[in-house]
Amino acid sequence: MRVTLVQPTGFNFVPGQPDLASLANRLAPLGILSLASWLERHGHVVSVIDCLGPGAPAGTGTHADAILATKPELVGFSATTSGFMDALDMAQIVKAKVPAVRTIFGNVHVSSVGAPLLEHFPEIDYLCIGEGEGEGALLDLAEGSAEPEIDNLVFRDGEPIVTNPRRARNPRLDELPFPAYEKLAGFPQGYHLPLFPYEKRRGATMVTSRGCPYTCSFCDRSVFERRYKFNSAAYMIEHMRYLRDRFGVHHINFYDDLFTAHRKRVDEFCTGLVARPLGIDFNCAIRTGHTSLEQLKALKAAGALMVSMGIESADPGMMARHKTGVTLDEVRETVDLIHRAGLRAKGLFIFGMPGETPQTSRATSDFILSHGLDEMNMTNFSPMYGAPIWDECGTGAAGDFDEDWQLMNCLNFVFRPSGFETRAQMDRLYNWHVRRFYDSRGYRRRFIGRLWQHRWSVRHLARNLPRVAQAARYFSASMVAPTVHARHPRQPTGLQPRSGAELGTPSVVSVPAERLGRGRRRFSAAA
Repeated sequence: MRVTLVQPTGFNFVPGQPDLASLANRLAPLGILSLASWLERHGHVVSVIDCLGPGAPAGTGTHADAILATKPELVGFSATTSGFMDALDMAQIVKAKVPAVRTIFGNVHVSSVGAPLLEHFPEIDYLCIGEGEGEGALLDLAEGSAEPEIDNLVFRDGEPIVTNPRRARNPRLDELPFPAYEKLAGFPQGYHLPLFPYEKRRGATMVTSRGCPYTCSFCDRSVFERRYKFNSAAYMIEHMRYLRDRFGVHHINFYDDLFTAHRKRVDEFCTGLVARPLGIDFNCAIRTGHTSLEQLKALKAAGALMVSMGIESADPGMMARHKTGVTLDEVRETVDLIHRAGLRAKGLFIFGMPGETPQTSRATSDFILSHGLDEMNMTNFSPMYGAPIWDECGTGAAGDFDEDWQLMNCLNFVFRPSGFETRAQMDRLYNWHVRRFYDSRGYRRRFIGRLWQHRWSVRHLARNLPRVAQAARYFSASMVAPTVHARHPRQPTGLQPRSGAELGTPSVVSVPAERLGRGRRRFSAAA
């Protein structure tokens, strides 16, 4: 079968703000690249269209024409919440021009919401819940299996919508081929890791594990659930060697939620790279309080440059509410261990969760500056459809929520905690914090000391100076002017989350459209 897999553009949309995503952080769409390599292994012809890729033409109609030019029989869209409506617009054009083409949507938004999406959008033929590759729904569909026999599939059986059972998670990740990077035009030159936390030219990303056993309030587990699966150390090293030899990659960002969770795997990985160095640096994430100086030194010897920690907030009350099992004392101790091992420390934070106030956010800012973090990332909180915090946000008791899928990308303040008067107030405080960190004496000293190490990032910025200057003017503004954004006219609101029946046994639902959107406000996943 001829299959075309698509990453839409929508998720980097920020009204009124310069869009630097393609300049400073353009990442390869690993999900659809993994699906592409798996389908091709089984004899199917696969095309990949990255609407955010280098040189990709602008415009939904142009993207739809590019899809049709591949002459597909099946089109798969990997859509986060903020990219969902953009994917839908493409699907609408494709189906209008060639009705015989079948469409399937996957990714976290689909896994969180499920069957109600088919009630609203006739352009979508199928939904894929959970993982799509391995012995998964997409392969079964491509090979002509009967719809009722395909686990993880949601489809129409006449008027009713059928949700098939979830299939068992694939425990053998080493059986999957490497992602089909060769299908991306301009890879790796046109894809950029976040600027500065790397020293060697040509970077790429890898994900070597799936699932997480922890229950942070803000995190959706609808795709990979809470079972932790991972690639072996040997597979990881061979994957790195492949990226180096085939594409000239010399730096890897591992985007695993829990890279160091399985101690034996990390030990074997570090030992293997020390014994036979690849000349590749890497960054990874660790769990605060669940590491040791010995492990960090081993990562350093294997080529690690920087490790990240999910801290989220430096207010003890906020941490207890949203990040169970992590304390400020453990964070301080872990930062000290990271620096003693000769590594850079990066803190990951979330601004604007329920309970946030100007006081809690300033406490976080003070903590960041006082503990010598080399880098930090501050995400704007977006409620996730399948997260434990869902109901707290949706009831309106904890604040005001604007259910606009296009803005739910962790870049816009769609949720305003009751501790803030306006979203403009949140924007000002966020921008103040960003400037405070990067203008601080400590960061500037570290940056100047590493200027030669950062030469490739500096060169990249210099070649795009007008866009950099535009962003600097935005963050220098004392107040962000409110930007009016019109919600997509076809976007529903108030969708109910998938029921327990949909998670296990087969279910048939028929939800009248007039019922959707009534009652308590609901919201969807942002990834």
